Amino acid sequence: MKISHIDVFKFNIPLKAPIAISLGTIESARNLLVRIHADGLIGWGEGSPFWMIVGETQETGYAAARDFARLLIGQNALDIEGNLNRLDAYLPNHPTLKSAFDMALYDLAAKAARMPLYAFLGGTKRTLVTDETIYLNSPERMAQDAIRIKEKGGVAIKVKLGTNQRDDIRRVEVIREAVGGGIPIRTDANQGWDYVTAVNVLRTIQDWNIEYCEQPVKAWNIADLKQLRQKTTVPLMADESLFHHRDALRLAQEAAVDYFNIKLSKSGGIFNALKINTIAEAAGIPCMIGCMSESRLAITAKAHFASARRNITFFDLDAPFEHAADPVVDGVVYDGYAVRLSDNWGIGAEIDALFLESLENYTIR
Repeated sequence: MKISHIDVFKFNIPLKAPIAISLGTIESARNLLVRIHADGLIGWGEGSPFWMIVGETQETGYAAARDFARLLIGQNALDIEGNLNRLDAYLPNHPTLKSAFDMALYDLAAKAARMPLYAFLGGTKRTLVTDETIYLNSPERMAQDAIRIKEKGGVAIKVKLGTNQRDDIRRVEVIREAVGGGIPIRTDANQGWDYVTAVNVLRTIQDWNIEYCEQPVKAWNIADLKQLRQKTTVPLMADESLFHHRDALRLAQEAAVDYFNIKLSKSGGIFNALKINTIAEAAGIPCMIGCMSESRLAITAKAHFASARRNITFFDLDAPFEHAADPVVDGVVYDGYAVRLSDNWGIGAEIDALFLESLENYTIR
C-alpha cells in the first residue's frame, strides 16, 4: 500500500472571539491539515500548533511538511512505526506537525482494515462526555459563562487561571457562588503560578469542589510540582510537563501528579499517545484526552483514541465550541456535552470540498 502523494493545507478556522490563557491569546485557529493518498484511499490528519506550548507555528509546520512528505512518498502506508521513525530521525521535536501525519496514517490503516479507528486500536465505542472551558476574563464575565454551561447541562466546568493570586481566587469564588456547589470545577493555570502562589491559591479553593488543577507551575519544574502535591488536597494534572512517553515515565517515577493530560498535538500523535497511556495505566494514573484548537476532524480522532482506552477517564474535547465555522463532514456529533462516534471506517471525518478550495496548499508527489 504505497503512498503516492500528500497534500498539505493551511487550515485556518475563525473563532467566535479571541481565546486567552496565561501563556497568551489566539485570534483564530491556524491549524495544519495533511491528506495522504495510497492505493485509492485517503487519510486525513490535523494538528493545532499553539506556539506558546509546542514551539511551532503554522508557518514552520507548513514549511517542514514539505520534507516530511518527501520522506514518505513511495513508503508503505501501513508501516506506521517505520514512517514515524523516519520523521523523528529527520527532524526532532515538531510534535504538532508529526501528529497530523500520524493521524492520517492511522486513518489510512483503519480504512484499509475496513474498521472504525476505535476498533482498529483494539477498543470499543463508548459515549464520552466533555467539559467546557471558560477562558481568562473578569470574574463576573467568567461567572456568566459558568451559568450558561450549567444551564446547558454541563457536567464539569474547566476554568482557566494563572494570572495572580488575588484575581484567580476571586474567579473561582465568583464562579462557585454563581453555579452552586454541585458541579465540579476543573482548574488550569497553564504554568502561570510560582510555587508559593500555587500553594496559596490551591489551599484557598481546595474545599470548593475542585476536581483537579492542570499544570500549576512551570513545565520543567517537576520538583515543585511534586512538592505542591503534598501541600494541597486538589489533585494535580500534568499538561505542558507531558509531551512524550519519557516524560510520562519520569512523572510516574517521581509521583509528581495524580493525572495525565494527553494531547495528540503534544505527543506527536496516536502512536506516542498509546505509549503514554500504557505507562500511566501501569502506574495507576488516570488520563484525560485534551485538545488545542482543532476542528471536529482531529477531535474525532481523539474521541476514537479515548474510546479505545478505558484508562482515559476525563474528556476535554470542546475546541469546536469556540469556532465560528465548522468545515468538517461527518465525524463526532455533540449531543449537548455527549460526544458520539459513528462506525464509519477510519476516523470517519473529512473536510468539506468547497472549504478546501479556499485554503493555501501544495502537493508533494
